[in-house]
Amino acid sequence: MGHHDATLPDETTRRLRRETDSLGSRDVPADAYWGIHTLRALENFPIANRPISVYADLVTALAVVKQAAARANVEIGVLDREKARAIEQACEEIRAGSLHDQFRVGVMQGGAGTSTNMNSNEVIANRALEILGHEKGEYQFLHPIDDVNRSQSTNDTYPTAIKLAMSFTLATLVDELGRVADAFAAKGAEFRDVLKVGRTQLQDAVPMTLGQEFTGFAHTLGEDQQRLRDTLPLLAEINLGATAIGTGITADPNYAEAVRRHLSEISGIEMVTAPDLIEATSDAGVYMTVSGALKRSAIKLSKICNDLRLLSSGPQAGLGEITLPPRQAGSSIMPGKVNPVIPEVVNQVAFAVAGADVTVTMAAEAGQLQLNAFEPVIANSVLQSLQWLTRACETLRVNCIDGIQANTARLAQQVETNIGVVTALTPYIGYAAAASIAHTALATETSIATLVVAAGLMSKEQVEHVLSPARLSGLEAITSSIPVVTAEQITAHLASLDTSHADETAG
Repeated sequence: MGHHDATLPDETTRRLRRETDSLGSRDVPADAYWGIHTLRALENFPIANRPISVYADLVTALAVVKQAAARANVEIGVLDREKARAIEQACEEIRAGSLHDQFRVGVMQGGAGTSTNMNSNEVIANRALEILGHEKGEYQFLHPIDDVNRSQSTNDTYPTAIKLAMSFTLATLVDELGRVADAFAAKGAEFRDVLKVGRTQLQDAVPMTLGQEFTGFAHTLGEDQQRLRDTLPLLAEINLGATAIGTGITADPNYAEAVRRHLSEISGIEMVTAPDLIEATSDAGVYMTVSGALKRSAIKLSKICNDLRLLSSGPQAGLGEITLPPRQAGSSIMPGKVNPVIPEVVNQVAFAVAGADVTVTMAAEAGQLQLNAFEPVIANSVLQSLQWLTRACETLRVNCIDGIQANTARLAQQVETNIGVVTALTPYIGYAAAASIAHTALATETSIATLVVAAGLMSKEQVEHVLSPARLSGLEAITSSIPVVTAEQITAHLASLDTSHADETAG
């Protein structure tokens, strides 16, 4: 691959500037805030065609780390105050959303994140040079490495920025997951008195309310919200000040505490310096914990979406218990078909999150000795999962949950003819009689209540009381009893059923 063809197709018509690194000199666009190190990364890693700027929180986190480092370096007396002021202003602008398009290196890269760190150093340095009244690339006045990267190594700034970015994005996901849980809870309240047939192993079970089903969705997502919150303190432990391998070489002994304090102040998150910087520089365990919690939330959300697709299946030949909002035409060949596209896309996000978790696990295991070189793929995997899951939650809430309707007539008909309701009568008529009633209901498609009253096992009023929505769903506690029918009544009923069956067979 030619040097210039890969990244500068129009360099013959663009103004260039000359930059030099330890490998030699190269031309970069004069108007670019990135420099020679970024240029080499663009040529070396044309893999994903996705720049790190797709994760705005990562770019922001990189600026926060560099700003904290500048403040700390002034405090310990190793950076000129005027240079630090310009670096800080550049970082503030990036945090406000400026220059994100200059963070060009790909999300997939070798070098344990060095390209990302150098891209950050160059953008911040060149903007700081402008602030000081110089031209981009005039590094004799303010240098990307000697000044912006002072007291730092990729091996401590990059993982710190990753953890900070994950904290920012995770907080957003936790909030959005809470809104999804609230949306399900609202539907639970709306459907509080809508009886339906519960199912186990896809077979009819006992009655419940649709409200109970949706409230259950809300509660399980609330649990996952908390599991995700539990990972935030783990992400707050950093190795900033460790420099290359954890020994702190090239950094003043006072730097680690100073930069931790400034990082906490700027980010709004109380950061903690790891007690063992050697261990912290090589360990990727926290990423597995975060990724595992993400996978749990995604898979449980996917299961709920499976339920929504089942409950809305049909609408004529499926369960058809609920109706999802129609979002788009469902077929290029079948007129009128509408598909559950929103739950489907959430399902697919869950599959991607589960796959990303495997990637994170393998990358965490693959590190050697004092550094894990595979943090770029870990960062991409976790940040993508966080980003996609947050967006999936939002579209599920806005484009699906809020517009779900209950098909009350169909639900009532299913409950009325379903043999599962007979379970509620067993304390009063006994298991044997209840089983016979169930078989008769199946054979004749007659409601359970009608058969029980016709057999003289219970009065109409007693049956209505026991089979009320509140009693069937457990919303109303059983505080009074109905006398259980006698053994003689059960025997007589069974005999009548046998006689009726014999007559039908003879006929």
